Amino acid sequence: MYTLNFNEQGLIPVIVQEANTQEVLMLAWMNQQALDLTIATKRATYWSRSRSRLWVKGETSGHFQEVREIRYDCDADTLLLFVEQQGAACHTGSKTCFYRQLPMKEE
Repeated sequence: MYTLNFNEQGLIPVIVQEANTQEVLMLAWMNQQALDLTIATKRATYWSRSRSRLWVKGETSGHFQEVREIRYDCDADTLLLFVEQQGAACHTGSKTCFYRQLPMKEE
């Protein structure tokens, strides 16, 4: 069995990647209940910090995440979900939440 390290609020960060392309789609949070539901249903379920409730990704947009694999890091304090994303992952309509780039210093 495994033991995960949830933070003081009972949450653990979740990095979400597209299973086929390995593209990073988003960062979200789970509590134990969200993780249990995700494992049971194979649909990504998260904890909304702004709404203080569980939410299934895609419940309003139809852009569900079918979970193919769940990993955790060496410190057991971060999860990595490999999903098959249906539609956009970002609430803005973008495929990924990571579509903006900071400028780097030119040499």
